[in-house]
Amino acid sequence: MRLTFPDGFLWGVAASAYQIEGAAREDGRGESIWDRFSHQPYRTLNGDTGDVACDHYHRMPEDVAMMAELGIPCYGFTVAWPRILPEGRGQVNQKGLDFYNRLVDTLLEHGIRPKVTLFHWDLPQVLQDEGGWPNRDCPDWFADYARVVFDALGDRVDLWATINEPWVAAFIGYGMGIHAPGIQDAAQAYQAAHHLNLAHGKVVQLFRQGGYKGEIGYVLNLNGLLPGSDRPEDIEATQRLYDETHSFFLDPVFRGTYPEALFSWLGTQAPDVRDGDLDIIHTPIDFLGINHYNTDLIFYDVMSTHWLKVRSVPYSAPGWGQTEMGWGINPPGIKREIMNVVERYDNPKIIITENGCAMPDEPDENGFVADWNRIFFLKAHLQQVHEAIQDSANVQGYFVWSILDNFEWERGYSRRFGLVRVEYETLRRIPKQSAYWYRDVIRENALTI
Repeated sequence: MRLTFPDGFLWGVAASAYQIEGAAREDGRGESIWDRFSHQPYRTLNGDTGDVACDHYHRMPEDVAMMAELGIPCYGFTVAWPRILPEGRGQVNQKGLDFYNRLVDTLLEHGIRPKVTLFHWDLPQVLQDEGGWPNRDCPDWFADYARVVFDALGDRVDLWATINEPWVAAFIGYGMGIHAPGIQDAAQAYQAAHHLNLAHGKVVQLFRQGGYKGEIGYVLNLNGLLPGSDRPEDIEATQRLYDETHSFFLDPVFRGTYPEALFSWLGTQAPDVRDGDLDIIHTPIDFLGINHYNTDLIFYDVMSTHWLKVRSVPYSAPGWGQTEMGWGINPPGIKREIMNVVERYDNPKIIITENGCAMPDEPDENGFVADWNRIFFLKAHLQQVHEAIQDSANVQGYFVWSILDNFEWERGYSRRFGLVRVEYETLRRIPKQSAYWYRDVIRENALTI
């Protein structure tokens, strides 16, 4: 069976600055919270850091040429805030801007459309020293940084995202302490989450007022949540976690409200939301980016240390196992998340901005990986995306995470998501079987199942 996607459907791959660029101390780049965090003992597996990562900063021309050979139409990359503003604000580092100018020009020369995300978790450390995202001033600092990037790249870039996965930045970084900056404080996490929403809204307003061309959106990680049983307490726990991971971001953007039940549960841990904040966050966007990876079963757990008293267990659809991340594989979950947005928020334009998996890639003697398990994962999820489109969902693009194996945050270099294998000792790039499979899907604008 051949499943054809709509004309003009946007195919792409994605990556993020800290995970691939390296050159952490070169050409005037400032320190990020991930530089500080990853150099602290016991924060990352094996003490791995992004100091070198994939060395994309130096190998960018060959990486872009490789993407062109693989027929990639669009490359979603992120700009590193500390490479542009080493002190977080104030003096612009021209060498940092020059790198992204070269990247955009090189992409366009190869016929690849650039998609730019302004923030993917690498807050300048000097701003964290002043409180970071829980600081009320941080959204304004972010808007000032965004203006610099818009002015530098806006003549050639017409597809923008403000912030990638604000839930992760806030709750994994400030609530659980697993990610940078490594803080465990629920109240700080919720305040950070509100300020990330506010920063997003201010930058969308800036984009509109500045007359920059193209489209701008918000990228949220919307993974599946299912009650672990039909017990009322499990259903209620699932709703609380849904309100935190979904409604806290979707509702203010599309409805101009926050979920009241969640704020009531939080009490003194609820964020300070000031007059006019929700109006800013509610500024219309051009598209919603959905990152989707997995589904969890949710249980109420009175003994849980989580502020919502929840416990999650990976869920896999029948016949599917887990990825190397320990995440269950549930392809119908991506359609469920798409249709949830369609039904609740009047079917906005959606781009699947990340979907992919870490698998136990086994290279042959030449380093080649016949990663059929990744192909099966992507094919099953794409089939569900196609079904959502057939059910009238306004999905207009799909990006695989990731183009390269890379630094996988607290798990270091132990997990490989790439369509392209990176041999970290030599930094050699070797496209996997999945890269060639995806090239064929793109060329045909269709999936064969």
